[in-house]
Amino acid sequence: MAHINLLPWREELRAQQTKDFSQSAIISAAFAAAVFFLVFTQINGVLDNQKRRNRILQTEIKKLDTQLAEIKDLEETKGKLLARMDIIQSLQQKRPQIVHIFDQIVKTLPDGVTLLTLKQQNEELTIKGLAESNGRVSAYMRNIEASEWMSNPRLQYIETKKKSFRNAEFVLKVKQSVPTKDKKDGEDQS
Repeated sequence: MAHINLLPWREELRAQQTKDFSQSAIISAAFAAAVFFLVFTQINGVLDNQKRRNRILQTEIKKLDTQLAEIKDLEETKGKLLARMDIIQSLQQKRPQIVHIFDQIVKTLPDGVTLLTLKQQNEELTIKGLAESNGRVSAYMRNIEASEWMSNPRLQYIETKKKSFRNAEFVLKVKQSVPTKDKKDGEDQS
């Protein structure tokens, strides 16, 4: 005889499928939640690590900024000290120059010329004197031009007094100069 199953097998099958589906949905949701939790924990760990590194970098940047400020102050101090050293060195180099200037004044002075005053302002000398003639002043200017320690003589004025026709008062402006090394070396060798 034929076997007929009158039980509601389709409903049981649907119930079983619904139960399986809800179990797999719960397992999938739990797995997704676990993955989300792990990813969230990992991202938070990375963010916390980066924040910690940023704080370390910020403190190091602050240290470097203070060191840069100190270096800048030191550079300014160094510049001031170098400027002072340059001034001192230039003064040391110019110290014997006045001796040479006076020596050249004596050597370049022709007969018949008398000096009354000598003033120095920066690198310029103002010479006031008396000469027996205008030719003597011209000779004096040529001698100054040939000098190593003085150059560029400019006659400000020359005036003959009515009292004495033999004396002419004059004022010269002269630039101080320093001989070049070639001239100094040539003098040392001879």
